[in-house]
Amino acid sequence: MSNQVIERKPNGQFEKGSSGNLGGNAQRSRHALNADTIREMHAAFRQGGREAIDKVMRTQPAVFLKLLVLLVPREMKVEHGGGVKAMTDEQLEAAVDAIKAMLAAREAKVIEGTAETVALPAPDVVPDDKAKRPNEVMDAADTVGARERKPRKRVPSPSGA
Repeated sequence: MSNQVIERKPNGQFEKGSSGNLGGNAQRSRHALNADTIREMHAAFRQGGREAIDKVMRTQPAVFLKLLVLLVPREMKVEHGGGVKAMTDEQLEAAVDAIKAMLAAREAKVIEGTAETVALPAPDVVPDDKAKRPNEVMDAADTVGARERKPRKRVPSPSGA
């Protein structure tokens, strides 16, 4: 920053034409740098951009895809148009006809029918001595090697708490 004195009015406000920012507008400098960079990148693209893209696409597909993703905006702004109020009578009638056709097609897919009660025969009863559980292997696994759980011994902490 320079040692230049900034002129002010007696009430402390800056004089007309003096902002008090001796360093200039830092944001404007950044915008100018961005504009210069984009301009130079565009010139470089015109010189050999297509070949560079083809080379990156062949040799480094991950980098190529990342660049594509970076070009897509993160948030896409969708604005609602005039809606029904902006439609003409003919457009409204066509929309109603289209909705009716979609509903008719949906109803045509529904199968009409009635539910009937069907009685199934009772299962054969097996005497208790011959009754088998459906999964004997799992039953055996549950009983073999089963043991009681013993509580863990608690070790006192070194701090004595």
